[in-house]
Amino acid sequence: MPADILLLSTLLPAQERALEQRFTVHRPAGNGEKAAFQRDVAPRIRGVVTGGSTGIGNDLVAQLPALEIVAINGVGFDKVDLDLARARGYRVTNTPDVLTDDVADLAVALMLMLSRRLVSADRFVRAGRWLNGEFPLATRASGRRYGILGLGRIGRAIAARLEGFGGEIAYCTRTPVSDVPYAYHPTVTELAAASDVLIVAANASPSTRHIVDAAVLDALGPTGALVNIARGSLVDEHALIDALIEGRIAGAGLDVFEAEPKVPQALINLSNVVLAPHVGSATAETRGAMGDLVLANLDAHFAGEPLPTPVV
Repeated sequence: MPADILLLSTLLPAQERALEQRFTVHRPAGNGEKAAFQRDVAPRIRGVVTGGSTGIGNDLVAQLPALEIVAINGVGFDKVDLDLARARGYRVTNTPDVLTDDVADLAVALMLMLSRRLVSADRFVRAGRWLNGEFPLATRASGRRYGILGLGRIGRAIAARLEGFGGEIAYCTRTPVSDVPYAYHPTVTELAAASDVLIVAANASPSTRHIVDAAVLDALGPTGALVNIARGSLVDEHALIDALIEGRIAGAGLDVFEAEPKVPQALINLSNVVLAPHVGSATAETRGAMGDLVLANLDAHFAGEPLPTPVV
């Protein structure tokens, strides 16, 4: 019989149809159906498909005694308890590599939108204000100092793109990387002090929560800008709002937020911020490739074959 799968996060329609052809797919129970789900469905669930921002809580895992695999449709696994997975013996997979280019592209796009004030320029034209005068000067993107927090797949892809801008590139990781020509800084504060634009591309974990704090933002300085395409938890959002309002940094480009999809009104009100609704991987091509990789991991697991992209 097909394995029972709990789908916590949507895939593209084609991938959901493929999932339903291979497995018996269940979706989260509504408020009036939870008792029936726990009694009739939960004991049969062998696999869970979820998103990087959704993950799976330990309370739900506790209801799934037959759980064998959690397949994440995303690269981040901070919303899945990996220690519990190891203890319980179920596998965890994600979808790395296939989304690297799109996320890196968005990081550069946010940088360009900030430096050239493109959101404000768009509003300026639409409001008919060009008829009354020129748009204020912006800041050039070329020849600047770019700092990258985290130099994994996505961080390296961002750096490769930034090389074309002819500036300086530096990075911060736990230990230096031997095969890159970029300057290394052992702390985020030192990296920020040496950067005009600080780009956050590190993994989220308890040790990286609020790693970009008020001290880092002060080191970035009143002409510096922050770009975050990693996870909202890496940036102290309250400290960021204060720094933006007080002019202690020049601006921020944000694709992720601490309590997304809730975005602080203070950020929405600011004109020196570019906001995106966590769309780093949101292209048809990449979401399709991610869904295919989710299916490949599930197929491999239930066929007893090696997993294409295991986390645990």
